[in-house]
Amino acid sequence: MDSCIFCKIVDGTIPAKKVYEDEDMVAIEDINPVAPHHLLLIPKKHVVNALDLTPEDDRLVGRVFRVAAEIARQRGVDERGFRIVQNSNADAGQSVFHIHFHLLAGRHLGWPPG
Repeated sequence: MDSCIFCKIVDGTIPAKKVYEDEDMVAIEDINPVAPHHLLLIPKKHVVNALDLTPEDDRLVGRVFRVAAEIARQRGVDERGFRIVQNSNADAGQSVFHIHFHLLAGRHLGWPPG
């Protein structure tokens, strides 16, 4: 997608602080963090949100969760806890319409969210 900011981050057109990258995704520091550890895990494949996932994306979504867990371990927040969030559509808080997952950690995260 020519106008998608996350596609531009993936292809390197827009710089971002990448903390992880493989053939399927990148993980970057969020520019407006809401927790001491706030990363975005962005699949390289452009999918708008969870409503547009297909059975072919099952491996990718599983990989996102495994990579998030590994990043949590590396940052030492695995024992205290972390949250993985994916927002679908505007009322849920999605502002960039390229599926991405927030990894939040480093403070108490209340429940219910929002």
